Formats: sequence, structure tokens, C-alpha cells
Amino acid sequence: MKVAIYSINNDLKSIKIIDRLINFFKSKNITVLLEEKLSDFVSSQNNSTFNSYKQLDKDTDIFIALGGDGTVLRSLNYVRQNGIPILGVNTGRLGFLASIAENDIHNALNDIVQKKYSIETRQLIEVKLEQCNQSLNNFALALNEVSISRENTTSMITIHTKINDDYLNVFWADGLVIATPTGSTGYSMSSGGPIISPSSKSFVITPIAPHNLNARPLVLDDNDVITIHVEGRAKSHNLSLDTRIYSLPMNTSITIKKAEKPVFFVRPNNYNFFETLRNKLFWGFDNRN
Repeated sequence: MKVAIYSINNDLKSIKIIDRLINFFKSKNITVLLEEKLSDFVSSQNNSTFNSYKQLDKDTDIFIALGGDGTVLRSLNYVRQNGIPILGVNTGRLGFLASIAENDIHNALNDIVQKKYSIETRQLIEVKLEQCNQSLNNFALALNEVSISRENTTSMITIHTKINDDYLNVFWADGLVIATPTGSTGYSMSSGGPIISPSSKSFVITPIAPHNLNARPLVLDDNDVITIHVEGRAKSHNLSLDTRIYSLPMNTSITIKKAEKPVFFVRPNNYNFFETLRNKLFWGFDNRN
């Protein structure tokens, strides 16, 4: 068995947990690959490291992301579409994607060794641009959402939107979020969008602070293809894919669609999405319940 360990945090608390993970796996004769930058902080020495998705092969059984949901989203850059499942260990705050709580790590590790877990499939979004943008084209995938937003201006932008080449609407707004079911509990929800079950085969388009007040979130089939171009007073606007942000010239043609391959997550056998919703959003904490 082989596991990879990644975190964007190198604080004392995180490093202690990472040392604990390394020692546990080595005691079970499990090969450990450590993200290169972390190797300078952990106490154990002579660890094999990686700094690119090219250094992780399909023999890697699990990719462990330690932190919050932002860390899990950044993990996508390493696993991409190579089929390595992600296990999110939550040392952050909300943690929809990082499903293992800090106090459950010991049980989770034992379950991993005994292969007592399930694999969950989550859909990805892919972005294509009419004009070449080498930085984006090298990694044009998002797990949570693709968002369009204004740049260097307080003026709203005009977002021309088509679905499968059919005209949908012109959104006058601060921006637009196109989210997967996974991302429906993120930026889209904060902008007034619906929560969507992860097993749903859908996307949701959610306008950000729309000036045309009758504009509402719209749920689409995930086989639909969304085409967008933006107009505005500034020369450029922002395009975000999860945690990555790019500046694009106005009137750039942006195509958004379901990626060819999904990403996978390791889940405890007792994991339940709706229980996670209740706990994270404090549903049922009303005294009347």
C-alpha cells in the first residue's frame, strides 16, 4: 500500500498530526510520499517526496489532504484525473470536503489499513477558452465552481450566457457562479444558490448580486454546455476555478462543461452527506427540535 500526504499548513498543530500519520503508516510497512515542502518541517527523515502530479502514479492508493476544504481543493492539482482518491482530514473550520475530524484520525487510519471505507465519485468542471491561455489550459479543472467576477472596478459586468448554444440570459451583476453539486455548499450557496445532493447529475448557475432582480439560480443537467462572454467598463474580468484566479480580456469566449473524468474521495463507511449538512449548518439545533 502507498499513501501520499499533503498540506498547505506547516504550523505546529498540523506538523504534529503529519508526524503521527507518517509514524503510523511506517509502522504498518506502508509506503509514504510526502509533499516536498513539508519534508523540511516533519521530524522523521529520509521521506520520499513529490512536488507534481507527474510524480504520483496509479500505485498510490490514497492522497491524504490535511487542512480545510481549501486544502482539499488544492489537492486536485496533484491528483487531477489519475484516479487516486482523496481523503480529507479536517483541521480547519467548516469542512464539507475534509470529512475526517481531528479526533477521529486514529479510527480512520485503522479503517484505511483494513480497507474499511468506500469510494465516492464527484464530478469536475472543465473550462475552455477561445483564445489560448497557457497557464489555464495546463490545468483547466474545478471541483467546486467556476466563477466570473469583475476586476479593478466597482461597476457591474454584463454576462452573456448561452446553454447548448441557446440564448439563456444577460446577467447584469457582480459576477456569476457555475457550481457542481460539490460546490453547491460553497460560493454558490453564499450567493443564494440551492444545496444539491452530491449524487445529482447537475450544475447550478447562481448570479452574484444581480442588478436584474428577477434573475434567479438555475439548475442544469451536467451534460449541458455553458458558453459565456463578458462585457464591461474595465478592460478585463476575473475567471476563478476553485482557488485559482485568472484575468481575462473582455469578450473572451468561455466554454464550461462536465470534465471527461471525475475525482474520487475516500469516505468512512458511516459517512452520510445529510448528517454532515446538519452538523455543519447547525440544522436541528433549534430548541423546538
